Amino acid sequence: MKLHYKARTKDGELQVGSIEASTKETAASILSSHNLFLLSLDSEEKKDWFDLSRLTDIFNRVSAKDLMIFTRQLATLLSAKIPLAEALRTLERQTRQANLRNTAFQIIADVDAGLSLSQSLEKYPNIFSPFYINLVRSAEITGRMEEAISYLADYLEKEVILTSKIRSALIYPIVVIVLFFVVVSVMATLVLPNIEPIFEESNVPIPAFTKVVLVVGKFLASWWWAVIALLIVTFVMIVDYFRTPEGRAIFDELALRTPLFGTLLKQLYVARFAESSAILIKGGIPISQTLDVASVTVGSVIYHDLLSGVAEDVRRGELLSASLNKNEKYFPPLVSQMVAIGESTGRLEELLERISAFYTREVDTLMNNLVELIQPALMLVIGVLVGTLFASILMPIYNLVKTL
Repeated sequence: MKLHYKARTKDGELQVGSIEASTKETAASILSSHNLFLLSLDSEEKKDWFDLSRLTDIFNRVSAKDLMIFTRQLATLLSAKIPLAEALRTLERQTRQANLRNTAFQIIADVDAGLSLSQSLEKYPNIFSPFYINLVRSAEITGRMEEAISYLADYLEKEVILTSKIRSALIYPIVVIVLFFVVVSVMATLVLPNIEPIFEESNVPIPAFTKVVLVVGKFLASWWWAVIALLIVTFVMIVDYFRTPEGRAIFDELALRTPLFGTLLKQLYVARFAESSAILIKGGIPISQTLDVASVTVGSVIYHDLLSGVAEDVRRGELLSASLNKNEKYFPPLVSQMVAIGESTGRLEELLERISAFYTREVDTLMNNLVELIQPALMLVIGVLVGTLFASILMPIYNLVKTL
C-alpha cells in the first residue's frame, strides 16, 4: 500500500513524500525510526464510496471515556513508582473494554521487544491522537513520563466532561423535535384524510393551509417508503461529503459563523489550543512543532490551517504573539496580548495555561446559558407549530358547525 505523508525533522524542516508499507501503523513506525515528526499519513489509493473499514472502525473504536480512565489509571500506577512495563500489564488485566485490552496487550509486547511507548502507540492512530503520542514522545526524551501521563489524564477528563455537557444539552431538543414530527405524521396521514369526506359532503370551504396538510398527508401515506429512502440517501451523502477536506472546511466555517454557537466554538478551540500548547511546551517540544501538534488536536479544519500558518511564521522568526494578532477574527486580542507577555517574561507556558483556564470558564458559562435558553425557546417554537397544526383541523370543523 502506497501512503502519502507529511512530516518534520527535529530541526523543523517540512518533508513531504510517499512510502510503501503494508499498513499505516508500519509506515508510521518506519518514519518515526528515521526521527521524523509525523503530521499526516493518508492512502493514495482511491477510496470506494462505501468503505467497509468504516464499519469496522465503529465496532472497534475506543470511547474517549474509556481512554481517559485508561490514562488516569496509568498515571496513578506511574506515580506509585511502578515500572512502565508492569503498569501496562496491570492495566491489561483490569481493563474491561475489549479493544483497549487487546491494544494494551500489543503495546506490552512491543515494549518488551524494545520499542518505545510512543512508537507502539503510533500503531493505533484510531485510539491515540497525535497530541497523545507526541506528548509521550517528548516525555521519553525529557524523562518526565509520570508528569506527561498525568497531564494527558487531566486533558482527556476535561474533554469528556465538555462532550458530556454538549450531549446533555442536545438530547432534550432532539427528542422533542422527533416526537413533534411523529405527531405531525400521524395527524397528516391518519386523522385529516378520515375527516376530509365530511367536509366535502357538507360543502364546507377548507382553508388553504389545511389543503396543504391534506396533500402532504396523502403523499406521505402513499409514498412514505420513498420519503424515508430519500432521507436516508440524502443523509448519507451529506455526511460523506462533510468527511472530505472541502466538506469539513465548509462545515467548520458555517459553524463558526452561526450566532452564539460560533462564539462558543471559537472559545472552545482557543481553550484547546492554549491547553495543548502549554502541555507540549512544558514537555520540551519546540514552539513550531508544538503548533503543528496543537493544530491537529484543536478539532477544526479552519483552526488547523490557521495554526499551521502560525507555525510557519514562527519558523521564519516571527513572534507567536505577532502571528496570532494577524488572526483577530479567530484569536481574540486577549490571546495575543497574554502570549506577548509570556514571551517577554519567559513564562509562555504559564500564560497559555491562564488563557486555557479563562476560556474554559467562558465555555462553561456560555454552555450553561445555552442549556437554559434552548428549552424555553424550543417549547415556544414547538407550541406555535403544534397550534398551527391543530388549527388546520379545528378551522374546518368550526366552519362545519356554523353551517349546521
